Amino acid sequence: MTKRTDARRWPAGDRREAAEPGAGLAPAAGGVSLATLYLTASLIMVLLASVAVAAFVGFQVERSVLDRTQSVTALYIESFVEPEIAGLATGTSLTLANVDALDHLIEGTELGSRVVSFRIWSPDSVIVYSPNRTLIGRRFEPGDELAGALSGQVSSDLSDLSGPENAEERRRWSRLVETYVPVRERGGGRVIAVAEFYQLPDEIDAEVASVRFMSWAVVTLAAALTYLVLVGIVKRGSDTIIRQHSALRDRIARLSEALDQNERLHQRLRLAAERTTALNEAGLRRIGSDLHDGPAQALALALLRLEEVGDQTGVSDAVSGAMEDLRAIAAGLRSPVFTGLPLAEVAERAIREHERRTGQRPILALGSLPPDVPVVTKIAVYRVLQEALSNARRHARGSEVAIDLGATSTDLALEIRDRGPGIDLDAIRAGALGVAGMRERAELLGGTFWIGPRSDPPGTSVRLTLPLEVVADAGEALGGLGATATAATGPGQGGAS
Repeated sequence: MTKRTDARRWPAGDRREAAEPGAGLAPAAGGVSLATLYLTASLIMVLLASVAVAAFVGFQVERSVLDRTQSVTALYIESFVEPEIAGLATGTSLTLANVDALDHLIEGTELGSRVVSFRIWSPDSVIVYSPNRTLIGRRFEPGDELAGALSGQVSSDLSDLSGPENAEERRRWSRLVETYVPVRERGGGRVIAVAEFYQLPDEIDAEVASVRFMSWAVVTLAAALTYLVLVGIVKRGSDTIIRQHSALRDRIARLSEALDQNERLHQRLRLAAERTTALNEAGLRRIGSDLHDGPAQALALALLRLEEVGDQTGVSDAVSGAMEDLRAIAAGLRSPVFTGLPLAEVAERAIREHERRTGQRPILALGSLPPDVPVVTKIAVYRVLQEALSNARRHARGSEVAIDLGATSTDLALEIRDRGPGIDLDAIRAGALGVAGMRERAELLGGTFWIGPRSDPPGTSVRLTLPLEVVADAGEALGGLGATATAATGPGQGGAS
């Protein structure tokens, strides 16, 4: 079964859309390319990661300095403070000698130059020593750090001096380095007191700031190098995509141009095929008219002369039969004028002509048909009906013939079915002019033709599909077909004479 191309069904608008394959690679909203958006987002992520890393490093440095401070302080306590408060293992307060020794330790040693406040706590959270004598003997609710030190843990941290025991310190400083060191009994592990030191955070702040600056510098440099590498990779990929996009657009533009040219050629082919059909039909009309007006008239005159001569019955019958055959051929070559006729009426004319010649009327079933059908389509339907019905009469032994004629939104469908013995496909392939003519008519108009046997019920089926769309120029070129046919036939010469 012949198939027609669907190139003409690709609208020009779709081709224009196809010519823009890289819409996703084009500049995004606001005219910013996707590569720029990606690099901007990457820069933000790199900066955020750099800030997070630098902050983490700064925190770790600060923690490390505090840990070092508490280790040094614990060593001072063990070396210098523990001997002066060893008496707390058996008592609850310090002697005056112990207090004087601790005062001297704070005022006259290197430890004193670094410590701005110092207190000794007993295990029951009572202050047993402080340079501020008003605090000695007072009990305060232990905080988490003091409680931890009483259980044997050394802790050091930056304090905001919010505790009630730090009222004097709050008036002078906003924050200090607070260190708690447990003092254990000699020869045993029992905590007999807790030493609390407060130091200025200046040294720690300076060290942390220096290390943090170095860490920020290293992280920033690493981030910048990472971003530059990323920019190089993205730029290279973006340039490749842009080149491929441009090449693809050029190829699709050429393809679109080729499709446009193919569509124009297809339209010209359709127009030429429809004009060929019209010219063939006009030629057949002229041949029929010439046969009717030439040889048929000559045979009629010869028949009159034979009748004048005398009894020439055999010759007269032969001449009469030849003249009838000639007139039938001429009438078959001339199709009716179809301009302005609906398609259903065209089919009815072919059926009535067949009924007039054979005495048999096929069963016609009409579906939905468009009101306006091109003349060339009507001619094709008429000729295929003529040939199919003639074949059914010759080969189906006068069996019942059914015809279905309908249309979809794009195609016209015709089917002729008989209940004869079927069809010999090999005989068709060997060459059948009628079948070849029907197939050529369908293909010239961009349609399809099929003929073959049926099994239920047995018989032969002929199917024809034709497109309903018409080339605009073809309709104008074929508009005068009816007038041409009328002029070629002449008045009073329609039908089988």
